[in-house]
Amino acid sequence: MSIAIGEVISIKGTNIVIELYEESNKETLFYNGVKFNGVSIQEFLLIRRGFKDIVARVQGEYLDERYKDEESNQYIRKVELIPIGYFQSDTFFEGIKHLPMIRDIAYLMSDTQVKEIFGKPDDNFIVGETLTEELPVSLPWEKLFNTHLGIFGNTGSGKSNTLTNLYTTLFNNKLGQIIGKSHFVVIDFNGEYTNNQLVSDRKYKQVYQLDTRSDDGDKFPLTSDAFWDEELFGILFKATENTQKPFLKRLVSGRKKYIGQPNSLENYVKSTLHFALTSTAQKKEFVDLISEISKITESQGLMLVVSQIGWHSVQQKLYFPGTSDYLSGGDQDVAYNTRCRPHVDAISLTELSPFNELRLRINVQLLADLVSGYVQFEHIQPLLKRVEASLVALDRVFNIDEVLPSEKLLSVISLRKSNQEVKKVLPLLLAKFYYGFHKQQVINQSPPQQTLHMIIDEAHNILSMQSTRESESWKDYRLELFEEIIKEGRKFGFFLTLSSQRPADISPTIMSQLHNFFIHRLVNDRDLKLLENTISSLDELSRQMIPNLAKGCAVLTGTSFDIPMVVQFNEVADGHRPDSDDVNIGELWS
Repeated sequence: MSIAIGEVISIKGTNIVIELYEESNKETLFYNGVKFNGVSIQEFLLIRRGFKDIVARVQGEYLDERYKDEESNQYIRKVELIPIGYFQSDTFFEGIKHLPMIRDIAYLMSDTQVKEIFGKPDDNFIVGETLTEELPVSLPWEKLFNTHLGIFGNTGSGKSNTLTNLYTTLFNNKLGQIIGKSHFVVIDFNGEYTNNQLVSDRKYKQVYQLDTRSDDGDKFPLTSDAFWDEELFGILFKATENTQKPFLKRLVSGRKKYIGQPNSLENYVKSTLHFALTSTAQKKEFVDLISEISKITESQGLMLVVSQIGWHSVQQKLYFPGTSDYLSGGDQDVAYNTRCRPHVDAISLTELSPFNELRLRINVQLLADLVSGYVQFEHIQPLLKRVEASLVALDRVFNIDEVLPSEKLLSVISLRKSNQEVKKVLPLLLAKFYYGFHKQQVINQSPPQQTLHMIIDEAHNILSMQSTRESESWKDYRLELFEEIIKEGRKFGFFLTLSSQRPADISPTIMSQLHNFFIHRLVNDRDLKLLENTISSLDELSRQMIPNLAKGCAVLTGTSFDIPMVVQFNEVADGHRPDSDDVNIGELWS
């Protein structure tokens, strides 16, 4: 049995009012050795209706006057409740199916009954305790980690600790069952998870410290198929829609068509140079392009010859200043055959890096297109400048090879030492690569027998709709890719965990597709309004608490939780906390 504390006196829709007995105004009560919490905001009460016990949560309370006689009066304590479910045969069911009637008796709930409301947890998956009841919280990991998760909160509110707590607890308890079946990828903008966080044993953890400022950093392995993609190049180099993207498409499709033939690139370079230098419709831009090609191919003889070639603006021909030798065009041209042909025929390509190969192909493709009259040089030249500017950094962070990335349980890609360009580009590349690769692995499996979990810390850096520093085409492509992942990824066993300070900056489509939310303190009106419009399971009382939550405290709600919970997360142990602790100014300045 329990302790009766009042009776129902009003029911309006789903709003229930209970008049409390005078002796029920205690913080804690004991009955037959069982502890019961008293009646207060956010506590749960039982209302007996026949053979069912309706569970309701306290939303508010007030005093009502009751007159005894003309000279004295007393106050009655009343509480307002909202039903959240019911007990039937000692099993809790979520949702409003039954409502009480006037005069039904209300009872306190024991700690055991309150635990039943929060599900049948795995006692080993304890991450904290409920804020009001101070009961240990063990999350429903089976229902949680096959969903998209969102962890949101202002800086310093504890969201990094929550993320670390979740996955550290998962790996500590389920490591043996996970290995070989799931892979976890962390995109770490600030280098918070590169040491002993999440998994301390390096046997299960691969860290990539990417550095665009020097050649000392690690390189992330990317397959050739993932790199040689016209869509990807178009985004990387901000190609224009009508001229530069078709140019890149010709480049990639040409490579794909002839890549299987021996010495195909070498033959392509020689034939294009021959085609340009024997053309009857020459252009002055040929000199710079051929000079760049000779540098990339390390053709010393050709470099010397090209340095001697000039442009005769009157005759519109290439010639050798100080001589009468003009490149007049045609295979029988004497100047070409005596001065240029030996050096063109002598070109021998050693093994090029993928980035040098891209440089070479872009210059050769542009030379071929100019000879054929497909493009105007001034339309493509800006693309060449952007390619040169980007490839230096990309060459420092990528290793283009057929070797796949590490198959260890956890891969952490740290962007702490990367420039802003790479911080924008790399998460897009990784998402595209991992999603495509994983999709191919499980395409014929239903349900998938493997899962991939991508964790993006500071997700507003790449999922923002507010950025004005990038082109609309880039923004559209980036958001479309992640929107496809979050909408379609579940059926392929690909799940996202997003952590961010500014949920209002993230695409509404992405926010609406998240299944479960861990909401720390947020004070911005736009963020709070977004949560109100996006999360249907978030009740008004929990929503009102968000701006005033203490550090480490979060509201949990979503498809994996029967009801919203306010949880104080345990602090991760020293040595395993994310590298995001506040500076101790008192100690620093002492």
